[in-house]
Amino acid sequence: MKKTLIAHSPDADDIFMYYAIKFGWVDMKDTKFDNIALDIQTLNEKALKGEYEIVAISFALYPHIREDYAPLRTAVSFGEGYGPKVIKKKGTILKPNFKVALSGEHTTNAMLFRIKFPKARITYMNFLDIEQAVLDGVVDAGVLIHESILTYDDKLEVEIEMWDIWQELAGKDLPLPLGGMAISRSIPLNKAIEYEKTLTKAVDVARKHKDKLSQMLIERNLVRIDAPTLDKYLELYANDQSIELSEIQYKAIDKLFELGYKNGFYDSSINVQDYMIPTEYEELRKG
Repeated sequence: MKKTLIAHSPDADDIFMYYAIKFGWVDMKDTKFDNIALDIQTLNEKALKGEYEIVAISFALYPHIREDYAPLRTAVSFGEGYGPKVIKKKGTILKPNFKVALSGEHTTNAMLFRIKFPKARITYMNFLDIEQAVLDGVVDAGVLIHESILTYDDKLEVEIEMWDIWQELAGKDLPLPLGGMAISRSIPLNKAIEYEKTLTKAVDVARKHKDKLSQMLIERNLVRIDAPTLDKYLELYANDQSIELSEIQYKAIDKLFELGYKNGFYDSSINVQDYMIPTEYEELRKG
């Protein structure tokens, strides 16, 4: 039986979307799944090195790994009127060259932030340390991601929402592409199709049994937030639109890649659908 490792972030939406597999509600023939949870920038760096076969990534990273990985159509997180937040101490005024903490060079929020605030002085740190760094005055501001967008200290306030930056830069009412999964092109195509189907089913089952799965995650201390916050958070980032990419989500990803190319982050502008797993291969094999 082949053992397959899924590398995902430790935030509640990734855990929720994977744990239908971990709890045995979804499986794949002749395959045993295991998982590892690492912060998103570490996952991005691992993907750049090709270290994991199936790995969670920031969408902004994908053009850099397109030759080695295919994006999966499932387990995606988008913002719809919300997203990461640029926060600061209440009452402070930020100068154009303010010092800011970001969660990683290759994250989507970092790319959008750098386009919007080219004069800011950036330092990168683990996303769990950003809030405290702002409170301690180590930095003037920080970009909060994951659950911290709902739980930050009341001594802090929002300078600007990443959603507003996205809307300004994208120029359209498109969802904000934050993160998804990628699968190594070294995996045989028929197997890659099976993995994608299995992971899609896992997210679908998780959504159908959201209350039960959420309770199990909380009882086992697998998430960092309480039940009401978890419920709210999952509706933001592990919702019904996370099961399978839609046409408007494809358009949003392509817009992100276009912005990255125009601002010098990529060597070319790509269309994400050109790099997906070609599921028609399965029908061709049957024929």
